[in-house]
Amino acid sequence: MDTITLDSLHENLTFTGDLMIDSTFVLLPQTAPVTKELIQALHEWEFDSFYSEGNLSLGGDIGISLNSGEENVKSDGSQKMGDSLKKAIERSKNIQLDNSDNARMEMVQKVYDEYMNYIESVFTHYATHKQIDQEDLSETVQELCVFIKENKRFILRVNPAEENTDKNFLVTHSMRTTVLALAIAQQLRMPLSKMVDLGVTSIVHEIGMLRLPPQIYMTDKKLTPGERSQILKHPVLGYTITKDLNFPLTIQLGVLEHHEKENGTGYPQKKTGDKISTNAKIISVACSYEAISSSRSYKTGRSTFEAIVELLQNRERSYDDSIIRALLYTVSLFPIGSYVYLSDRKIAQVIDTNPDNPKAPIVQYLTEKEVNGSPKIIPTGTNGINIMRILSKDEEKDILKLVEDKYKVIEQAQSEAAAAPQNSGPVGAAKPSVAVNPAVMAQTEEVDINEFA
Repeated sequence: MDTITLDSLHENLTFTGDLMIDSTFVLLPQTAPVTKELIQALHEWEFDSFYSEGNLSLGGDIGISLNSGEENVKSDGSQKMGDSLKKAIERSKNIQLDNSDNARMEMVQKVYDEYMNYIESVFTHYATHKQIDQEDLSETVQELCVFIKENKRFILRVNPAEENTDKNFLVTHSMRTTVLALAIAQQLRMPLSKMVDLGVTSIVHEIGMLRLPPQIYMTDKKLTPGERSQILKHPVLGYTITKDLNFPLTIQLGVLEHHEKENGTGYPQKKTGDKISTNAKIISVACSYEAISSSRSYKTGRSTFEAIVELLQNRERSYDDSIIRALLYTVSLFPIGSYVYLSDRKIAQVIDTNPDNPKAPIVQYLTEKEVNGSPKIIPTGTNGINIMRILSKDEEKDILKLVEDKYKVIEQAQSEAAAAPQNSGPVGAAKPSVAVNPAVMAQTEEVDINEFA
């Protein structure tokens, strides 16, 4: 059991295990929030330490250890940009001359994961110390702005599946929203100083949730009117947090207003478009796009294509049209990372946008190669090749499994050929190369999509 001190308890903290006074007496059940009355009673009873088999929970899902991110803590108690993040960024600068898309994608994934670790450490440090190092946070966001500019078509393909991550959903949501918001800002040609403010706001826009009982917003059940009323308080709670920590007013307002709508139907103040801050407008679009396309405990995420279409429809004029247009040109109508069925009956992945036509993005065939062995990449809308439709998530899984199986067959054949005894020949003669039957990959390239419908 871990020892928990009275000084470390704050109102609304929760733990993933029961909080115990001793091995038999339960002080607080797991996931129940610490209350002001409990802290006062413990002072009166003169209890100063407790025990728990669980960890501090930021969101009630899997919990985050009290020691999480402590390697990123300065001697004065504030967090700093993690050394592992700095090293990942430095490595990324050295690999960017590599023409291998796979190497770039792997590098971007590693840096992305380190940024999520950093955001987790910011949230954890706030939950335990009620502090955020604004200077370090701004420095980290500035690095992220540069990284996104240099790697946009790769980082927008990163879409971590919630079932495969050990991160609190607030961490993954904040990271994804921040990437999208900054990519939109680059499309709008915002100056770097304003982008940094936007990025900081995006990271902390849901921080008010940390003051709510996690069982309310992590539940898969329908909320009661009282629970929904509490959820609606999180922008005000976030505003209070950023105000108390002396964040700039632009950041405070972005946190407060990110659920406001252009038509005045949002919350908490029902502001209309001309009164909503630019940061809040951008985060509103990025946040909604991310929420629609991501799974939660209470819903299955829809495709990014469905998300962009819903935002483009802009029912009831909820969002700023100029920002939706910027999102469209940032991710395209068939968003980066999507798998698509082409008019030549082949499968490809969208890997980049077309700055002149968001309906005709750049795609990479799933297995077809150029003569030099590099992946075959084409702009759609040319040579009669068009996108017919997006693959469903089930179709995508089936196709990727088919490709994986076929590559395994090829690799096995190559391995067996390499291990087989070679015919003797003249000294110095080159060994015969392994031949791969072109029909094997052709079966994957030309697909009757109805098989997977």
